[in-house]
Amino acid sequence: MKGNDVILRTVSRIVVFIILTFGVELFLSGHNNPGGGFIGGLVLSSALVLLYVVFDIETVHQGVPLDFKKVAAFGAMLAVLSGTAAAVLGHPFLSQGFGYFDLPIFGVTELTTVTIFEAGVALTVIGTVETIILSISKDV
Repeated sequence: MKGNDVILRTVSRIVVFIILTFGVELFLSGHNNPGGGFIGGLVLSSALVLLYVVFDIETVHQGVPLDFKKVAAFGAMLAVLSGTAAAVLGHPFLSQGFGYFDLPIFGVTELTTVTIFEAGVALTVIGTVETIILSISKDV
């Protein structure tokens, strides 16, 4: 965009922050409430798509220098390895383990292995969506 779009750029920075915050909340609440890796990944990738629309692709890549194909591959590997770890320990594939830990700042916190799986799903979704969006934008 070459026009005078100061308002659009300023508002989009605030909106992207709100979208990213909401996406992280959806991701973190996923193992106990509606949400999780898939919907959290979609919301997080929508923030990047908004940045691509408002700014150009080169500007966004300077701020977020990631190869999204590698992000998707790493996410898929993380999801599969989180399920395989349970099988190696003699439990059924994708069995969930959890425990309560006393963390210095957060206090008593429940940590689960499903969060690792959900992180893999989220990274796979983000990488796939961004790869598709960037592929479509090259054709236009």
